[in-house]
Amino acid sequence: MDLPGPIHDFLLVFLGSGLILGALGVVLLTNPIYSAFSLGSVLVCISLFYILANSHFVAAAQLLIYVGAINVLIVFAVMFMNSSEYYNDFHLWTVGDGVTSLICTSIFLSLLTTIPDTSWYGIIWTTKSNQILEQDLINKGQQIGIHLSTDFFLPFELLSIILLIALIGAIAMARQ
Repeated sequence: MDLPGPIHDFLLVFLGSGLILGALGVVLLTNPIYSAFSLGSVLVCISLFYILANSHFVAAAQLLIYVGAINVLIVFAVMFMNSSEYYNDFHLWTVGDGVTSLICTSIFLSLLTTIPDTSWYGIIWTTKSNQILEQDLINKGQQIGIHLSTDFFLPFELLSIILLIALIGAIAMARQ
């Protein structure tokens, strides 16, 4: 997306903070449903990052596949589980939590020391070969779309019907 510099920077900071808050929600919230919804917000923020990077097809695929399918599957799986399992053995701090926090803190500190030392301005973002590669990817994306709407139309529609039946079955099982 071709936005002016300050607006682009604001959107980057806004989406980055939404991504970090959503990731913290995934990790810190004790209710698994809330964690799944936080994961959905993280995946939507990633999709919006792709839109800012002019990768609209990848953004649409991110929304359709990860938010529309996988996150819904996670929500269904969490709804099938017995919620009393999560709260019976609740301890404030375990050894695994300590090891995890130690590893995450060390990775965070290494990133804090590595990022300022990296010369980001030495990276050439767009070259002629990258533009040719992008045009090839666009052509391949168009070829995939043509194949999906002509040669593989019947299998594609059958797959969507099978997924619809699975969704209806999951809803019927969840209502019981």
